[in-house]
Amino acid sequence: MSMYEVSFKLRHECPYRGLSERFPAVSIREWYLQDCQILELTAPEAGDDELLEEIDELGSVLHTTIDGSDLHVIVQSCACPIEESIIRRFERHNCVHLPPTVYRNGWEHYSAIGFDESDVTALLAELDEDREIDVLSKTSIEERHVPHSSLFSVDRLFDGLTDRQLEALRIALDAGYYDQPRNASVAELAEETTVARATFEEHLRKAENKLVTNAGQFVRLLTETQGDVLRAETQRVSPTAEGD
Repeated sequence: MSMYEVSFKLRHECPYRGLSERFPAVSIREWYLQDCQILELTAPEAGDDELLEEIDELGSVLHTTIDGSDLHVIVQSCACPIEESIIRRFERHNCVHLPPTVYRNGWEHYSAIGFDESDVTALLAELDEDREIDVLSKTSIEERHVPHSSLFSVDRLFDGLTDRQLEALRIALDAGYYDQPRNASVAELAEETTVARATFEEHLRKAENKLVTNAGQFVRLLTETQGDVLRAETQRVSPTAEGD
């Protein structure tokens, strides 16, 4: 299998793109978190009232820091419907998004890993149908180890988990349920909630199953990449016929 990492920028109608176009000095980094987006904005002009007003309209401001004239803001936003997002297109073409998405000067910058060159080609072709797109790089990573930290995006890992299932996982983790040996039983975990033991266990098992299923593509990517690296190293150290 030959995998590829692709980086590209594009333009389409999106509130974040519009803001970055109106304020070209502003940099916006975006992460997906379940059903919302977390935005990190940095700007060299902390006293720009017009910019501050537009940031307030993006969503809930979680944190603001002003260092001299520099502004740093964290915002939770739901301005772009995730169902129609570029990230969903990555999924359809078997590509893994490498967050964050960066908005700068009216352009959205993305990076992704495709399991096959045809996946990357199909993704770019679909995006080119209704958007202005500029491919910055496309690199084979068949014999290059992919950094572990670049594989995971939170929204993909927790996709499909309900609030009750996430809460069941949190309770289990806090109580040491996954420690060896276990520090709590399912019955003891259920006592911390208002639901019956059988109901709590159902929430917990469904959460575990969804996590494993969601993580499956990352496990395949990681093991495939490690296999490519090992095969390449074996070929480099194997003696040639002339040297025998």
